[in-house]
Amino acid sequence: MMMSGRGHLSLLFFLAVCSPRYLAQTPPATLRPSPSPSPSQPQTERLKVRLAGFPRKHNEGRVELFYKGEWGTICDDDFSISNANVLCRQLGFVEATGWTHSAKYGKGQGKIWLDNVQCGGGERSIAACKSRGWGNSDCTHDEDAGVVCKDERIPGFVDTNVIEAHVEENKLEEVRLRAVVAAAKKRLPVTEGVLEVKYKDGWAQVCDAGWTAKNTRVVCGMLGFPQEKKFNKNFYRRLRKRAAERFSKSKVKASAGARQTAKANANAKSKQSSANSRLFLERQKNVYRVHSVACAGTEVHLAACPMEFNGPNGTASCRGGSPVVVSCMPGPLFVRQHGGFKKKAKTSSTVRLKGGARLGEGRVEVLKSGEWGSVCDDRWNLQSASVVCRELGFGSAKEAMTGARMGQGVGPIYMNEVKCSGYERSIWKCPFKNITSEDCQHTEDAAVRCNVPYMGLENSIRLVGGRSTYEGRVEVRVGSRWGTVCSAGWSTREAMVACRQLGLGYSMHAITETWYWDSSNVTEMILSGVKCTGNEMSLTQCQRHKTLSCQKAAAKFAAGVICSETASDLVLNATLVQQSVYIEDRPLHMLYCAAEEDCLSKTAAKANWPYGHRRLLRFSSQIHNIGRADFKPKAGRHSWVWHACHGHYHSMDIFTHYDLLNANGTKVAEGHKASFCLEDSDCEEGISKRYECANFGDQGITVGCWDMYRHDIDCQWIDITDVKPGNYIMQVVINPNLEVAESDFTNNAMKCNCKYDGHRIWFHNCHVGDAFSEEAERRFDKYPGQLNNQIS
Repeated sequence: MMMSGRGHLSLLFFLAVCSPRYLAQTPPATLRPSPSPSPSQPQTERLKVRLAGFPRKHNEGRVELFYKGEWGTICDDDFSISNANVLCRQLGFVEATGWTHSAKYGKGQGKIWLDNVQCGGGERSIAACKSRGWGNSDCTHDEDAGVVCKDERIPGFVDTNVIEAHVEENKLEEVRLRAVVAAAKKRLPVTEGVLEVKYKDGWAQVCDAGWTAKNTRVVCGMLGFPQEKKFNKNFYRRLRKRAAERFSKSKVKASAGARQTAKANANAKSKQSSANSRLFLERQKNVYRVHSVACAGTEVHLAACPMEFNGPNGTASCRGGSPVVVSCMPGPLFVRQHGGFKKKAKTSSTVRLKGGARLGEGRVEVLKSGEWGSVCDDRWNLQSASVVCRELGFGSAKEAMTGARMGQGVGPIYMNEVKCSGYERSIWKCPFKNITSEDCQHTEDAAVRCNVPYMGLENSIRLVGGRSTYEGRVEVRVGSRWGTVCSAGWSTREAMVACRQLGLGYSMHAITETWYWDSSNVTEMILSGVKCTGNEMSLTQCQRHKTLSCQKAAAKFAAGVICSETASDLVLNATLVQQSVYIEDRPLHMLYCAAEEDCLSKTAAKANWPYGHRRLLRFSSQIHNIGRADFKPKAGRHSWVWHACHGHYHSMDIFTHYDLLNANGTKVAEGHKASFCLEDSDCEEGISKRYECANFGDQGITVGCWDMYRHDIDCQWIDITDVKPGNYIMQVVINPNLEVAESDFTNNAMKCNCKYDGHRIWFHNCHVGDAFSEEAERRFDKYPGQLNNQIS
């Protein structure tokens, strides 16, 4: 039967509402409550604990437990430091330093779950301690207990210190959009469609009677979009009208068919046919489970809004209304992927996320006076985090993280006690306190994890042959074919993109030979010449050959990865470089070892050894690991190179580059430094050293520690013997070949303005590569005297 264009549109809307599997959809936006232990046999590993209340730091607060789908507190009767130790370990801290009584952090709400708790101190969970039993208490919330934990995390502790949205068990958990317009079905992300909610065991529509733009804003935020968008309501009204007409005609046809069947067949067959007709008609009815939604617009989840539910089996109609249609405006990053939007989305230039393993997560940094700085986590919550997420073009916040859970920043801390309402266009529009160094440290840097639109990128890549889910040979899907990737040119940058697309975090290793992995089901090679910047969301966004061209196309040379949820992050102490710089004229007879390790300029080979000297630009380097994993050499100790002259092993060929650049960016002098030995010279308070080079020990830099190269050791210099007086830029680059994976490579470079008059030298404006705004960085490159290379 032929169908007109209008009839086709009517059928599309009809199927969108009544036949969910037919049309494209966004995957559900989910916020699941934690499973709760049974009262008789508590499942201690599943009991959820959090710190709440204010004023407080990230490592202290009122203790709250999630049990039977509800958060509740602990009474302070019989409370002790042993109880606090157990709770702090459950939260990921090494131990407790104290505990509080009488609701010091404010009174909680709801249940008081435990009373007269008595722990020995060694229990793995508070649920394993003696008490009066779950929910058995004679206390009031004036007696809520709190803890103060030592601000040191248990190594390898997985759960993050997060502030989550509270979703009651009997409320909806997921929402999704089903596209109605045919063109929208083919594009991701889906930005417009019929809203459906997951309730109990099925999906249902929401009645649009009384539906507001504030409700739409909340839904869009859950789905990863920063704001709502108007849509053509008349278009959907016409579709509903035509769908209703077609539905009415189908009832007439079904009734007539039932009568004809009754006349022609026996009574039994007649009954069966009538039942089938009734079943057909029943399936056309809209199922409205939710109505009267009344969001304020600042909620991070629809479940937090007031609403009413129909009964579990209810199919109540939506009087005076119809199914809710939602239309959202994607952020700048997703507008480019989606297409079809005329309005150009703006990107924030005053806030950014750093140190996150996935898109839409990271440490919050804000720009002030041309320099980036972090935000302190005091009173950090989901409303403030959502303002940041929306400002960056994502949806509302999924998590608001405290305690530098996305690594510690460097430089200034600009904000404390941020109090956003949720409607601000920028975090700078929110009330906050200016802070001093006594108020906050970088151990309290705030972070976020934002809702991001579903792009389906993980469906076109997979890992095979590895020993676990985080490693394997990379296979990509091109059209309907799966195949491997040529490993020629496969580096850390490409591997980072692959792990990001897989949703597995960072790449720890880019593998170019995969012969030691299972090759029983290897597919043919279909992709070569892959070259990424490292910031892409998928390998398909990277440069690649139009046709396959790989000299080593055998399966054992297919590209592979080993991914990880965490990575290191090295940053040079720029202030120390600026403070420690000086010039030394060093006799040649003292530089034999340095010459052997290629630490002098090329003209040194023509010098009259051992007479004469070389002019050396010397400074100290203090390299901090501010990431979430230890920095360790890629090569195992079996391949380290022994240098007899200096009496140590080199674990990396090149650890840093030292360069002196002119106004055109041309090197006028250079140095390089193999890692004499990577070790923990010193650490922050409460962190223990793990790496020491003595006696062929392990090499590396622990999280929270630093490796110190003093100005007076060999090769800690640039040979400037042949450099003329003038103005230059001094640049240091750590891990220049990206030999070891890091969470952030943009902060590996450090620059200083350099003035040299032939006798003395000055450094100023020393800063890490990503510390300044783009405008400030341009001014740095063009400071007076730099362009004409004259002393000013």
